[in-house]
Amino acid sequence: MARKPNYRFERSERDRQKAAKKAARLAAKQGKTETTTDAETVPAAPEPKED
Repeated sequence: MARKPNYRFERSERDRQKAAKKAARLAAKQGKTETTTDAETVPAAPEPKED
């Protein structure tokens, strides 16, 4: 005999998995941008002006 479907639970599980995947991608993206922006945020020494 087939089981009775629990649509609400199945939908909430799909939404939970989708949110976890999205959070993991966002964390990876933020980690990647932090490593690249650390090198970019270091201000370069200004060039001396010649008068």
